[in-house]
Amino acid sequence: MFVSYHHANDQAYYDAFSKIFHGHYEAVYDNSLDRIIDSDNLEYVLRNIRENYITGTSSTVVLCGSETAWRKFVDWEIKATLDRQHGLIGVWLPTNPLGPNGGVSKPDRLQDNIDSGYAVWTTWADLTQGPRRLQELVELGISRPKNLIDNSRPLRKRNG
Repeated sequence: MFVSYHHANDQAYYDAFSKIFHGHYEAVYDNSLDRIIDSDNLEYVLRNIRENYITGTSSTVVLCGSETAWRKFVDWEIKATLDRQHGLIGVWLPTNPLGPNGGVSKPDRLQDNIDSGYAVWTTWADLTQGPRRLQELVELGISRPKNLIDNSRPLRKRNG
């Protein structure tokens, strides 16, 4: 499983996620690619994400904190996930406040796929019920029809 998140703001949630699930899911590692892949060459980064991080996983979990929506690497990781037709699970973190319209900010590409019915959307409280709950969410995500994938949005070129 690949975990995408905003390193500067959401590391504590990634650490908690890892502590809860690492014993049950071997592929939970610190995947803060903006520190690992030091490049703005889009094709190079996307190839690196697909070949070295997404390959061998079945799903990507996107931890959505208050600034995750505007991170280019998170968008690129979601794109690579959808290119591979892997499951996509968005998680609303408690640090992400409700907006004036009653919604929370999340990456546009993730929102496109929630709207299409492809991506799974859940809360931190729901996810952290335990390994069985994560397994249910992963199974739901990978069982969604692939024709629901919406990967048409232009890639984010910079952090917002």
